[in-house]
Amino acid sequence: MGSNTAGTSDIAGAKDTAAAEATAKSSTGPRRWVVAWGVLALWVIVLAVAGAFAGRLGDVQRDQTADYLPAGADSTQVAALQEKLPGGEITALVLVYHRDGGLTAADRATAARQLSAITVAPGVQAAKSPAELGDAKDPKEFAAVQHGPAVTSKDGATLAYTLTTAAPAKNDDARKAFVDDVRQRATDTDGMSVRVGGDGALDVDARGVFGSLDTTLMLATGLVVALLLILTYRSPVLWLVPLLAVGAGAVCARAAVYGLATVFDTTVTSQSAGIMTVLVFGAGTDYALLLVARYRDELRRTPLPYDAMRAALRGCGPALFASSGTVVAGLLCLLAADLNNIRGLGPVGAVGVVCALAAMLTLLPALLVLLGRRVFWPLIPEYGSEPAARRRNLFAAMGSSTAKRPTTVLLTGVVLLGALALGAFNLPGALKQEDSFTSKPESTLAMGTLSTAFPDRGSRPLQVMTPTGRADRTLADARLVDGVAGAERGRSGGGWTEIAVTATAAPESAAESATIGRLRQRLTGAHVGGASAQALDLADTNAHDRLTVIPLVLISVLLVLALLLRSLIAPLLLVAAVAAVWGAALGIGGLVFGPVLGFHGLDPGLPLLTFVFLVALGVDYGIFLMHRTREEALRGAGPQEAALTALRTTGGVIASAGTVLAATFAVLASLPLVMFVELGTVIAVGVLLDTFLVRTYLVTGANLLLGRAVWWPGRLSRAPRTAEAPPALVSAAP
Repeated sequence: MGSNTAGTSDIAGAKDTAAAEATAKSSTGPRRWVVAWGVLALWVIVLAVAGAFAGRLGDVQRDQTADYLPAGADSTQVAALQEKLPGGEITALVLVYHRDGGLTAADRATAARQLSAITVAPGVQAAKSPAELGDAKDPKEFAAVQHGPAVTSKDGATLAYTLTTAAPAKNDDARKAFVDDVRQRATDTDGMSVRVGGDGALDVDARGVFGSLDTTLMLATGLVVALLLILTYRSPVLWLVPLLAVGAGAVCARAAVYGLATVFDTTVTSQSAGIMTVLVFGAGTDYALLLVARYRDELRRTPLPYDAMRAALRGCGPALFASSGTVVAGLLCLLAADLNNIRGLGPVGAVGVVCALAAMLTLLPALLVLLGRRVFWPLIPEYGSEPAARRRNLFAAMGSSTAKRPTTVLLTGVVLLGALALGAFNLPGALKQEDSFTSKPESTLAMGTLSTAFPDRGSRPLQVMTPTGRADRTLADARLVDGVAGAERGRSGGGWTEIAVTATAAPESAAESATIGRLRQRLTGAHVGGASAQALDLADTNAHDRLTVIPLVLISVLLVLALLLRSLIAPLLLVAAVAAVWGAALGIGGLVFGPVLGFHGLDPGLPLLTFVFLVALGVDYGIFLMHRTREEALRGAGPQEAALTALRTTGGVIASAGTVLAATFAVLASLPLVMFVELGTVIAVGVLLDTFLVRTYLVTGANLLLGRAVWWPGRLSRAPRTAEAPPALVSAAP
């Protein structure tokens, strides 16, 4: 009898739902569906145009030495002047012959034969000088190869030769062809190992990684996002819709960045393009999760998908705009940096976030509306149905535990973050060029052999550019500088002359850095560059950029939060929380990078980049939580009720969004470059700490302790309660 009654009730409910939907459809007409189709058609046109330019982004990416250096540094001036010399930048290699126990006479004869065979690439007639090379376009054209004298280690086990040549200016294919040719000719023989090292070989190996960066990141990030969306939605269809929208945003972002580089000459490197891809997928998927979650709840309250989507956009739109605004504001602060690649990352990343937001607020809603409720199958949100409460119960339990002892929870969390931050004192020193790979290519093996065999001798020259009229004087002065083993005159052109200086100290050591300082002080009117000088300038400039950019990021994020939350205390609370997360994430890096992963250095730009991303992205989740807390307070809830309701209703979607964002940045850790592993690890760990510790316990605990004071000086800090929320302030997430 009871089941018959229930069945009758279900049938009646279904009839009521059908009647409500029919009434809604008759009252709305076809105009609303035309809007969705119009948005979709517009995106098809946009993608057709953008696709033609997106594929050309690689053509404008600049990975020359100067593009990764400080704009005003001495070493940058050297790199820029070298590009203007006949033949462009010199490619310098070191051939390292080694046999345990000592080289034999036969080994030396073999080395001499191999060296004499290295002139230019096979089948190419060499120019007699760099000047004759001119503006050659053939990637296999070179100037004649210059051979340096043989240098033997004290134990007689290692023999080294230096090779230099000039290739067409800015022709990476030419440089790679030369290095490949040398490696083919210099081969192991009867137990004697031969390795090709030097700055030219290190550069070619690094570019080999960057060359496949875009494709690798796009595929890996897409797969990670797809898997997480499937697990989140538990639907065979729904996960495809956000993924398609994010992919469309990525195409538009690549096309827009191509326009930036072409029209405004913005520096776009492989590094910034790769990070932009991760940003688009990570931030875009986060926005999609929040919008879809709200849309799903609105479908239970609204008969038609179009009206449900309109309510969802009204509800979470302000929070999404504020969220993306903090990221864009933080990224644009990078324009104040002196490093060329970091400064270029600002507008490149900002364009990516804007394109992701545009796709999530237009294309994704149009697709969802046109597909209707059944896109959620098998968990279709029927009109009038109630949502499952499993995840909400979890976050309700977390909130209840925090409410019992808010002071204890807050202090425990702060102490934990502080303890983790102490690990930052264990971070390794500056990353050397030969330590920049996670797996050792041939060039790094060669440099390792050199450093062991010649611990008291520089294995790569310092490059000095001096006005040609002062070349003789500069050459003489350089030879008199303490720590200089020798100096030789190089090419001349455009009023400048190149001088190669060999230091007595090992590369990138404190002693060599001191020699560079003495050279810069002694050589009036000259510029001192080269790989070691570049590393020194990078360290100095990164320290300067941190002091400049970090305050700008803090100020810009605080302003956005103050405008959204109508408070000064709440923004300060959120920014302090993400700053603590940044310190803890760096501390975890200090405990992992050296002791566990065996990294010998830290990328000098890591502290600044991780701060910008963790503050700008981490504040997003604070926005969703505090925005909902403010809404509950405006509706009349007390401080404790508002804080716990906000945690209960936004906890699930924030957890999903944080997991997706952390996973997308973790993709960077799969790349074979130490700087990407370090960057991806710190950001992924920081996002997870922010999502599951700071938002859940610390911010909620602080809300409970501060009460209405968290909204000072806004009216919520004074008024006991209001009747209802204004229309513009509704929940950021279900």
